[in-house]
Amino acid sequence: MDLNEFLDSTALQVDRLIYRYFGNVTGELGKASAHLLLAGGKRLRPALLLLSADSVRKGSSIDVMPAALALELTHSFTLIHDDIMDEDEFRRGVPTVHTRWDEPTAILAGDVLFASAFEFIAMADAPDNAKVRAVSMLARTCVEICEGQHMDISFEARDDVLEDEYLTMVEKKTGVLYAAAAGIGAILAGGKPAHADALYAFGKGIGMAFQIQDDILDLMAPAEVSGKDRASDLREGKKTLISIKARERGFDLAPFQRPLTNTEIDTVIRHLEELGVLAEVRDTARNLISTGKQRIGILPASEEKKLLMSVADHFLARSY
Repeated sequence: MDLNEFLDSTALQVDRLIYRYFGNVTGELGKASAHLLLAGGKRLRPALLLLSADSVRKGSSIDVMPAALALELTHSFTLIHDDIMDEDEFRRGVPTVHTRWDEPTAILAGDVLFASAFEFIAMADAPDNAKVRAVSMLARTCVEICEGQHMDISFEARDDVLEDEYLTMVEKKTGVLYAAAAGIGAILAGGKPAHADALYAFGKGIGMAFQIQDDILDLMAPAEVSGKDRASDLREGKKTLISIKARERGFDLAPFQRPLTNTEIDTVIRHLEELGVLAEVRDTARNLISTGKQRIGILPASEEKKLLMSVADHFLARSY
């Protein structure tokens, strides 16, 4: 099975679980909680959890499927809250939850998904001590995500954010959830501690690279492809690696914190390319991918290990 077949198969399995548990919810809060889940998605975090489980104990992915759903619920809760803070109007091609309902309902919808994630971890077919470790890891991950999101917001009021600060923010905001997906998969499957640690580090590295690539795609991908408002980071003054590198080269992006036409966005992109900003940002993502792949070198050779390597490469090659 190649990577695309695996991702399609995993997405289908996760979608079936989502429709089983959230397809017929009632009440406005229930519908708001299910809104983004039912709008689709790549289901990359569940895929990483299942693949990591099978890489340490082949066939274990069936046992940990509820935990895969837990990671998707966690991801969706962060998206709902993130959209409120960023005032984004669209996500996955549909109105954001706070736009479709209102902010209080969206906050509560995110909270419902956050709490439900732990319930689904507990539903995995794994020893109780492994489930306790998995719950602990997910709880710590959620705290770090909040810390990363707070850093991201606080950066907006500063014009002196450094690259190291940005990378710490990305590690917390995005990297740790991919790390948890890989780590929880290995833990619930009964993997050796060294293998679980390696997979956790792998997930963190490729997750950080995913976010850096996401920052590039936020700027470059048309709204009809991404399902989100184009160049929202630029318009909102987000401190990304792109803006930090641009500032270092004397290109101030602050004047573009306003509604922008596609022509204006394309002009910004062209100037960033000419300055070498985007090339350097891509190099940073590639280095993170390379380091992550090295960490799982200790795993035994398997088809699952090959697919994990392909997932890492996919995070850079994706067009959205």
